[in-house]
Amino acid sequence: MTDAPLLSILDLSPVTAGKTVAQALRNSTELAVRAEDWGYHRFWVAEHHNLPGVATAATAVVIGHIAEKTSTIRVGAGGIMLPNHAPLVVAEQFGTLESLYPGRIDLGLGRAPGTDPRTARALRRHLGGSGDTFAEDVRELMSYFEPAKPGQAIRAVPGEGLDVPLYLLGSSDFSARLAARLGRPFAFASHFAPGYLLPALELYRSQYRPSSACPLPHVMVGVNVIAADTDEEARVLFTSLQQAFLNMVRGTPGHLPPPVESMAGKWSSQEQQFVEQMLRYSVFGSPATVRAGLEQIAAGTGADELIATAMIYDHQARLRSFELAARAWG
Repeated sequence: MTDAPLLSILDLSPVTAGKTVAQALRNSTELAVRAEDWGYHRFWVAEHHNLPGVATAATAVVIGHIAEKTSTIRVGAGGIMLPNHAPLVVAEQFGTLESLYPGRIDLGLGRAPGTDPRTARALRRHLGGSGDTFAEDVRELMSYFEPAKPGQAIRAVPGEGLDVPLYLLGSSDFSARLAARLGRPFAFASHFAPGYLLPALELYRSQYRPSSACPLPHVMVGVNVIAADTDEEARVLFTSLQQAFLNMVRGTPGHLPPPVESMAGKWSSQEQQFVEQMLRYSVFGSPATVRAGLEQIAAGTGADELIATAMIYDHQARLRSFELAARAWG
């Protein structure tokens, strides 16, 4: 990697304690508009279900709204949890988005349910959620974007013949190998599951098969980024994310909680160790601290792109964080 990695945003559209989903979506839209001005490369939202603190369950709908309110930044899914959907439906949705906002739509694909097992069944996901048809589903989806052949019985309209870039998302070697085999970019969810990051990236790069869509491997690394005027202010803001992960560890997910001065006394030593391990790829502090942290992650992973997420309770502080991070990265 000779050039500095691109810097992008993964927005989880946090629903904060005392606020509504409508407010969360308005906040995400404002963030996307600002991110375009600040020079971020792309703005992605993710599919989650039955999580009170995340507002982007209807992912394609949110992408369309954000694309309408912006003009140049790439907008897409990070990602669509493909086993929850028929590949044809996804092709039609993103074919529609690409037709409305040409040259700006990305489609990231994951194989996890993005929810709990009971909700996955309600989504008509295959019982067990093993994801064992994921590779076949991805290939089927890719076929719908190819030009239609004479006599083709099933076509994606809109969709066929459109250039919708596909990205494979994952937190293990499965999607890394698949992305390499298909010649597609690979995004690793290191912002919450960092354990297998480096081995997965090594597998992806070593097994990569160039494609016309992506001649060279392209690695995206997820990072929690919280910037503030001082290291101490950012440390306090970071406690909202720590509390949110602690609640998930305890099986009690909810709205994003307000920050606290200290996490002391709020978790056991085992819980602290687990949460800190999950959030290992996090950078928080002043602009100088954030830049140094991002440079360290970029150097350690060889990332072509860093995709930053920030679960911050106060919307103005979240806007300020992304602005400072963009300026710091330069």
